[in-house]
Amino acid sequence: MKRLRFVVTTAPRVAPKFKRDPDALVSFAPMDALLEGLGGLQSLETKSFSEVASGSYNYFEDGDVLLAKVTPCFENGKKAIARDLENGAGFATSEVLVFRPHDFGIDARYLRYLFSSEDFRHAAISSMTGAGGLRRVSERAVLDFPLRITELSSQLKIADFLDRETTRIDLLIEKKRRLVALLGEREEGTFVEHVTGKNLPHEKKHSGVEWIGEIPSHWFAPKFTHVARQETGHTPSRKVDDFWLPEDCIVPWVSLSDVWQLRDGGKIFVSETSEKISEIGMENSAARLLPKDTVILSRTASVGFPAILTIPMATTQDFAAWICSNRIRPLFLYYVLRAMKPEFRRLMMGSTHQTIYMPDIRSFRTPLPPLEEQDRITARLSATIRIFRQSSIALTMSIDRLMEYRSALITAAVTGQIDVETHTKSGTTDRRLEAIQEDMEA
Repeated sequence: MKRLRFVVTTAPRVAPKFKRDPDALVSFAPMDALLEGLGGLQSLETKSFSEVASGSYNYFEDGDVLLAKVTPCFENGKKAIARDLENGAGFATSEVLVFRPHDFGIDARYLRYLFSSEDFRHAAISSMTGAGGLRRVSERAVLDFPLRITELSSQLKIADFLDRETTRIDLLIEKKRRLVALLGEREEGTFVEHVTGKNLPHEKKHSGVEWIGEIPSHWFAPKFTHVARQETGHTPSRKVDDFWLPEDCIVPWVSLSDVWQLRDGGKIFVSETSEKISEIGMENSAARLLPKDTVILSRTASVGFPAILTIPMATTQDFAAWICSNRIRPLFLYYVLRAMKPEFRRLMMGSTHQTIYMPDIRSFRTPLPPLEEQDRITARLSATIRIFRQSSIALTMSIDRLMEYRSALITAAVTGQIDVETHTKSGTTDRRLEAIQEDMEA
């Protein structure tokens, strides 16, 4: 057992050739270039040495191991072995640690797998310093990690074994993720098919709305504002302390902090909020108390997530809201908003802070069947979507199990808990993976 500091070089010196030729090209790796897991580097930029040498960047060369040190990139496993660099060299953001193992006879792949092991990740995360979303693992903590050193030939066998087995597992994970994405596409298409009546045998007419297309001839396609009263929300001034007295903040208040409940589409109704506001704050702002069964839609930053209120609530200005008349059911309007996801993508404005503006929202139009048909459609949709949800949850749980198994296998191999040669010859790994694959196909 040796601490990592005795088997790697850190902060390698810049090759002299670049100082002699400042116009020479090198690779540049922003944080986005580091992929999660064992994905490596992608989409490297090319810059001249003079562009990056004067900045606070870390130098690296082909064969070095890069490791993100800042949250959440570290927890997400961003790491890579540098390969195929411009002139064999590159620079990375200062939030990336650089390690050179080959000077000490340590295989770079073995070191990368060590950084993926549960033992290392737990020790590094527990050593992090900083507050909020900018916690970092220090280079010193990484270098103090004890490493089980074996001869280079054993390192290569372990790395070969893990290359082979993790590739097999990753292929299964990718296949399941594609299935989850396909389910999401099918689910989105199901909303459109049902709320526009495309699956019904009635004579059709064109609605006059591009995203709706044809609808049964006895349906209509009015504006939302013709069948529901449109509302929006507001935030009482944060500068007035009297508006935010904890004992007075009793009104549930939907904000972007609550969108996490709605992201996966599995939750239709909102019953609780992360924040509340006071009645005096509402009276002195444009915030309104919206009644039960109001349909809301996030329109800023996290765009296009609808929900139905189960109790009277207010919202921030990041939401549009509709109080339904007796011509449209709240659940039907909710499903119409789910069907409009492609339309939201078309309407979103802004590169960093995307928004659907109120003039566009006021022009929204909805398919409008008779109430009894709305009830039948929502009943069919609820049953169908439940099947999609159950399938997606099962696949996601299976992906989580595969990732746990992958992590455990890496840990067992790099810490010597298994003999990889014996493990491979026995076929144990193959049988486990075959069982997982059979479960997935079922």
